[in-house]
Amino acid sequence: MELSVRKEKILGAVVESYIAYGEPIGSKALLSEMGLSVSSATVRNELADLVSKGYLIQPHTSAGRIPSQKGYRYYIDNLFKPQELSERVKAHIDREIFLAADAPEKILAKTAQVLSELSGMAAITTTPSGDDARVHKIRFVVTGRHTGMVVLITSNGMVKSRLFRCEFVLTPELIAMFDRALNESFVGLPLKEISQAYLQTTAAAFGELSLFMTDVLMAILDASKQAMQTTVSVSGATNLLFLPSYDLLSARNVLRFLSDSEKLSQFLNESSKDTKVYIGKESGRFELSDSSVIITRYEIGSRAAGAIALIGPLRADYKTLIPQLEYASKCASDLIGELLEV
Repeated sequence: MELSVRKEKILGAVVESYIAYGEPIGSKALLSEMGLSVSSATVRNELADLVSKGYLIQPHTSAGRIPSQKGYRYYIDNLFKPQELSERVKAHIDREIFLAADAPEKILAKTAQVLSELSGMAAITTTPSGDDARVHKIRFVVTGRHTGMVVLITSNGMVKSRLFRCEFVLTPELIAMFDRALNESFVGLPLKEISQAYLQTTAAAFGELSLFMTDVLMAILDASKQAMQTTVSVSGATNLLFLPSYDLLSARNVLRFLSDSEKLSQFLNESSKDTKVYIGKESGRFELSDSSVIITRYEIGSRAAGAIALIGPLRADYKTLIPQLEYASKCASDLIGELLEV
């Protein structure tokens, strides 16, 4: 439903006042803040109409108004304008995430930590789903005379490693042979196709060389299974217990939801590539019925990968939070892309 220009101004002012101060606002205060050239009675009538249409709530008969979930939705869809991040905040995000730039999962965990500290909300990151992932590259590291490490790099940005042990001495020539032969066999292969049966077929094609590869192939199988799993990183969950906008029951419901990694990753990874804001019951999750969820997707090689999200109360500073989330997402995307050379 479209609102008149005056109603939009009044609704926007109520939402922003409530976000800033957490108190209901009445007609006289609105007139003072907005400088409208109308009477207090006109503003009262507009407020009453916004209440009747479900955009505002009047907690008590003599109280001012606060936004409803429908009011927040209209504000985000039609009225709000993101605030440009300061160079200081951008530099802080860049610096903090760069400290973890030696592995994709560390980058994502650090991104969640930085966002939770900036927002005072719970921040979540997920690794990409492995359903469509392929082997991007395999590397080998010698860790001892008879021990080595397989490093599996996937197309969706995951890096998994597994140690293996051999009865023979791992020479540079043998490692080079593993590197060449196994990359030829595995690069581009979907992770879900790496199975015991596939390894047996691969080993048979290597002939006598397969005698040296049993433990190496098993390490690749273990690494690929781990890469298929989605990892969830949650930071700042306890922040929710200290936010005045939450009652204890609402905070406990969110904490319960955050503790279920499978349910949480499924919910977040359902979102589209564009930033999405769920207001309360829109999420379809009972535990989040009094919460806002802001979700965006980071990219790897221009393809949408995992999710980065903020979860907190409905009374949230969307103007600031959305730009912070999107900037941190871009920073994480760039750093992961550099690591993987994509």
